[in-house]
Amino acid sequence: MIRRALAIIVLVALLGAGAAWWVSREWWSQGPSTSEVTVTIEKGGTLASAARALEKAGAIRSTTNFLRFARRFGPDDPIRAGEFDIPAGASGSQILDLLQHGKPVQHLVTVPEGMPSILVYDRLNAEPTLTGKIDIPAEGSILPDSYSFEKGEPRQAVLARMQAAMRTALSEAWAARKPTTVVKSPRDAVILASIVEKETALVSERRMVAAVYSNRVRQGMKLQADPTVIYPITEGRPLGRRIRRSELNAVNGYNTYASPGLPKGPIANPSRAAIEAVLDPAKSPALYFVASGKGGHVFANTLAEHNANVQRFYALRRARGEM
Repeated sequence: MIRRALAIIVLVALLGAGAAWWVSREWWSQGPSTSEVTVTIEKGGTLASAARALEKAGAIRSTTNFLRFARRFGPDDPIRAGEFDIPAGASGSQILDLLQHGKPVQHLVTVPEGMPSILVYDRLNAEPTLTGKIDIPAEGSILPDSYSFEKGEPRQAVLARMQAAMRTALSEAWAARKPTTVVKSPRDAVILASIVEKETALVSERRMVAAVYSNRVRQGMKLQADPTVIYPITEGRPLGRRIRRSELNAVNGYNTYASPGLPKGPIANPSRAAIEAVLDPAKSPALYFVASGKGGHVFANTLAEHNANVQRFYALRRARGEM
């Protein structure tokens, strides 16, 4: 009897040790994956559907065991929808914590400075992991920047963040505007900033270009900005050819060769820096600028100076065989 009792005790102990090892192996010990795997949890997905996806991806050994131990040892917090990177060898416990409390994989979409809204529209539609439809956003309503999003997020939600960022940036810049600015409203600031953005890619030149156009507005001169001629033709897409004489003469509300003052609307989405430049232009009497041929521009106070700068630019181009 004593031997039988001892045998039973030993057997129970062995079974307990085996069960403890099995629980530890399935829940707390290293999982079966040998490399990072990505799992997508659909919106409205259940723990069971998540477990099936995890087993299919090789992150767990058994859907049944994962669910059994998750319900016994894990918290009752809901799992999140989204795309998750599961580290190699993650345990069941670690995976559940990641699905419940971790942050889904973040993707990025970038709007470069001066990108027109039609191209932002194209870029958002080209993101395969975004969902839903959007209309072409109002020109000048988006702040150029990089924006994060999760797989399956609506395009409209990402666009709304871009537009909210512009409203915030414009409000802050307008509040800090200098008395030397020529614009009378935040909208005018965006319009002029969009021209400045398209005319120079150099941060160091923005305030000087803003000064030239501000001086022209004050004196009632035509801005004569080529990008404003192109905009109504292409709605922001590249023209791909030289501007025609008939287009320079067209009266359409945007052409600053045909009409003085600002165009009727922005021609691109300007950066915060471009907006700040028109709200605090450089102190300069310059009225003209032309490309230097070295990546920047040369500025002039008088037409005679400007014409001389133009001739030097043409001479440089001829020397390079460009004319």
